[in-house]
Amino acid sequence: MGIEGIGASVLRKEDKRFITGKGRYTDDMVVPGMKHAVFVRSPYAHAKIVSIDTSEAEAMPGVIGILNGKQLTEDGIGNLICGWMVHSKDGSPMNMGAWRPLAQDTVRYVGDAVAIVVADTRAQARDAADLVNVEYEELPVVTGVEDALADGAPQIHPEAKNNLIFDWVLGDEQATADAFSKAAHVVKMDIVNNRLVPNAMEPRAALGVYDAAEDHYTCWTTSQNPHVARLVMSAFYNVAPENKLRVIAPDVGGGFGSKIYIYPEEIVCLWASKRTGVPVKWNCDRTEAFLTDAHGRDHVTHAEMAFDADHHILGLKVETKANLGAYMSLFSSATPTYLYATLLSGQYNIPAIHANVKAIYTNTAPVDAYRGAGRPEATYVMERMMETAARQLGVSPPELRRKNFIRSFPHQTPVIMTYDTGDFEASLNAAMQEIDYNGFAARRADSESRGKKRGIGMSCYIEACGIAPSAAVGSLGAGVGLWESAEVRVNAVGTIEILTGSHSHGQGHETTFAQLVAERFGVGIDSVNIVHGDTDKVQMGMGTYGSRSGAVGMSAIVKALDKVEAKAKKIAAHLMEADEGDIVIENGELKVAGTDKTLPWFQMALAAYTAHNLPSGMEPGLKEGAFYDPSNFTFPAGCYICEVEVDPDTGKTEILNFVAADDFGNIINPMIVEGQVHGGLAQGIGQALLEGCHYDPQTGQLITASYMDYTMPRADDLPSFQISHQTTPCPGNPLGIKGCGEAGAIGSPPAVINAITDAIGTNGLSMPASPQKVWAALHNA
Repeated sequence: MGIEGIGASVLRKEDKRFITGKGRYTDDMVVPGMKHAVFVRSPYAHAKIVSIDTSEAEAMPGVIGILNGKQLTEDGIGNLICGWMVHSKDGSPMNMGAWRPLAQDTVRYVGDAVAIVVADTRAQARDAADLVNVEYEELPVVTGVEDALADGAPQIHPEAKNNLIFDWVLGDEQATADAFSKAAHVVKMDIVNNRLVPNAMEPRAALGVYDAAEDHYTCWTTSQNPHVARLVMSAFYNVAPENKLRVIAPDVGGGFGSKIYIYPEEIVCLWASKRTGVPVKWNCDRTEAFLTDAHGRDHVTHAEMAFDADHHILGLKVETKANLGAYMSLFSSATPTYLYATLLSGQYNIPAIHANVKAIYTNTAPVDAYRGAGRPEATYVMERMMETAARQLGVSPPELRRKNFIRSFPHQTPVIMTYDTGDFEASLNAAMQEIDYNGFAARRADSESRGKKRGIGMSCYIEACGIAPSAAVGSLGAGVGLWESAEVRVNAVGTIEILTGSHSHGQGHETTFAQLVAERFGVGIDSVNIVHGDTDKVQMGMGTYGSRSGAVGMSAIVKALDKVEAKAKKIAAHLMEADEGDIVIENGELKVAGTDKTLPWFQMALAAYTAHNLPSGMEPGLKEGAFYDPSNFTFPAGCYICEVEVDPDTGKTEILNFVAADDFGNIINPMIVEGQVHGGLAQGIGQALLEGCHYDPQTGQLITASYMDYTMPRADDLPSFQISHQTTPCPGNPLGIKGCGEAGAIGSPPAVINAITDAIGTNGLSMPASPQKVWAALHNA
């Protein structure tokens, strides 16, 4: 390892521009003639659109145009789609209702867009939008999954009878029933995973530009995967041919999954630019973000776990109702199915598992992947069940887990996944040692002496990252392959450009990707430039989500680096009259092993482009590309332990200590990984203690639509985290990487709730565990 290579905690290159205000986000983009857009949105959760009168609004100063769904349909713009096909247990395809970018006949949630106003300034557009008179005929509303499935419930889409999108199963039902018939103990729980709003620091934005001279469209957008956005907008939404559409995702201020999807606003801004003849920019305000960003989680689950007399798990049954909101978002069908049920084995050797998932429409914002995407929901089910089982069986929570850990790899679970490697006990041991688990009884006694209640809880999580290989996900219904691409360009003076299909929106790619090059060629990371986020510069890519940038994106870079290295050694061997097999690359030089012959990296690069003295038949230049499609998912895993103190008079919970012991495989930059874990823990603890998205069940109004009502975690809500790493390299990719970006949000919620319920002595507690809920649970126990 060099000081800037793999394993070095290099400071992030990109942070200089971010902390000095030099970042360039979509809102910073200005083009000649640019105008501003505001969307007219439905104030009703379910209603027929009777009429739209724009006459008064059109007379307002600065208004360029007001467009509606009828015009959009007339111009042939298509419906938004869900890109992952799921079939019900009877073999029928999922019931996907129509989602128009601008609602034409019916609105189905508060915030559904019905028109766009384009004006000289944003203030003028907002004033005009307030004067667009939309006459609605209100319809009955349903917001909860149980009510949505009930006979006589409001029908949200004609395609989905009783609002059921699919009724999907995974696992062997008969084998699971047989396992339960032999059980000495059965643990049962009803579990709710609360709905969340992603709340990225930068709200969504879009700038659509139509060039009539070239018949070409450009879209700047806050996207995690601009190439997929271009593909979908051209192939399915009919916005423009792919070769006539450029999508640019510049600096993006966080995403957490919510910026994977193509939303109505990008489509409409591009279409409106052509229709009005001016560039159209839209910026989402925070209230719009609460109303219209894809929400996360929202599962209602009944789970049962069977044990034999020796406390080995025999089987698991899970029934989940997943609220997908008013429309199916791009990957919404995959989140409660293949990203959730396939991880229900957790870290445990469970012979038989059966899962049944019903996905349901409601009059709420669409729900899709949010940091962890199905894995947090699965872990919450498993780890609440394991902690509860330990209490009911009268055994130690860590010992029950040890007894059931998977210890031999590869391990085929009953729910599709084949775990390639791991050492779950190592993470458990490390976490218990770090938190001084054996000394907890004394600390609890100290709390009791002060009138407080202390509890400890753990969570042993596993996740599947990389979301690949393409053939596998294709067979499961994915509409795209999930490989990644890379191109390495060595310039004539030896500087290097890495073009990647991965996208950075806070992960530090400009640093970690450069570290790969520094490790390989011994050049400084300042001489390496990372290019991403522009479909005119990078031919194709799948973007960033599912902790795939390291395991998949970096692996593609490694394949391209292999090709560059091979050619560079051929050139150096020719110039130094040596055997190619004797060439080594160290500290920015190509050397002949065992001699003093050296060739600086820049001289080799210059020779490649002057082409005066290349090996016979070699093409000039030094540029190579690669695609990487992994052979399996990666499986990060770990153990989190949380220790809390609860004030019985107020119900307030204080996290006294939190330990995270993770196995991410090999790590490129430990500092960046630690930052990723910290961020994930903040979000997971936020879900456990504070965050919750609530709709009025009568009106469908979002009653947590601002930071006055939706509680975000603050610095004083969080402890100083204790982080450690146990490493079992992933055998499935060239770097041995597993992924780290989502782990904190996956493993922390059950650890927190397990700790609080241990403190208060009752298991009946749901997230978020607000002081009011904790106080009520404690005093009603």
